[in-house]
Amino acid sequence: MRDQQIRAALEQHWAASDANDFEAEHRIYHEDAVLEYPQSGERIRGRLNIQITRSTQPNKKRFTVQRIIGGDDLWITEFILSYDGKPSYTVSIMEFRGDEVARETQYFADPFEPSPSRTQYVERMEMQSQGAETR
Repeated sequence: MRDQQIRAALEQHWAASDANDFEAEHRIYHEDAVLEYPQSGERIRGRLNIQITRSTQPNKKRFTVQRIIGGDDLWITEFILSYDGKPSYTVSIMEFRGDEVARETQYFADPFEPSPSRTQYVERMEMQSQGAETR
């Protein structure tokens, strides 16, 4: 039952993120949560600081969840985060303490052109739209 509750909370979190509802977006975090962005070397401590840094970010953001997987206290969301229309493929790893996120790490990857040497071995994936299936 708890896994279903956490999945529902995550779905609400990402929907609030996409809607720029900063109050609802940050309800999922524990008061002393830690958020890390390894690629920029940033660590943000505390729900309020996480919310402030996100709400003052000037770019227009859109979130398209590709899938949510996890169980118990560890959950992973794959999503496309678009800043001003430019997509970044993103992975969020959330560690829960009780029903709230105690720690989150996000990794970002920009799209790149496929290598012509792989053409005959691969199939092209299309970017999924909002409301993509979650697992």
